[in-house]
Amino acid sequence: MTLGIIRVLTTEDEAVLFEHGRILEREYGLRTVTECIPDQPDGIYDAQSEALAIPKIVRLGRRLRQSGCAGLFLSCAADPGLAQLREAVDIPVISAGSAAARVAGFLDRPCAVIGIGEEAPAPYRHVLGESVPYARPSGVTRTTDLLTADGRRAALDCARRLHEEGARVIVFSCTGLTTIDLAADVRRELDCVAIDAVRAAGLFASAIRM
Repeated sequence: MTLGIIRVLTTEDEAVLFEHGRILEREYGLRTVTECIPDQPDGIYDAQSEALAIPKIVRLGRRLRQSGCAGLFLSCAADPGLAQLREAVDIPVISAGSAAARVAGFLDRPCAVIGIGEEAPAPYRHVLGESVPYARPSGVTRTTDLLTADGRRAALDCARRLHEEGARVIVFSCTGLTTIDLAADVRRELDCVAIDAVRAAGLFASAIRM
């Protein structure tokens, strides 16, 4: 059975597009198929881009369901359109933001969230509290900014600052941080727990018999 992965970043770069699926296949043994929504080369980065994306996400989810997928993974930490998608299909839907926040909550240790928006996305604030510490890497406002050398350095610097301020768990609220494998850098350089939103979702997806 197959897990359909919905990417909210429009890209023809197969290394980027299929990376999340490769991780879930390699680390959880899941069979996946990945598609991205159209006409959003910068992904979702503010309220307007999210509003544009939601109907596309629902349409793509329906199409993946019709193609035979037994579950869906919404690979975006803001959980855009999650409620609408779950209403539109009759199969399990897992989303990156809710999964990462839940795993962080289970650990019950001082945590902080790193992402690309002005504040921690709603799923994180709902689970971890409105006052959960949050920071955005300097110069990073869109997922594609993370794919540069400067973006990678800024992301690690941001995680380091959160760790120095007392966080013992760094929770990712952008799946682009998976693409650059920031979790490995955080664990190696900071000796700190890192919760990767894509891998957190894989944990839940692997528990579902699909």
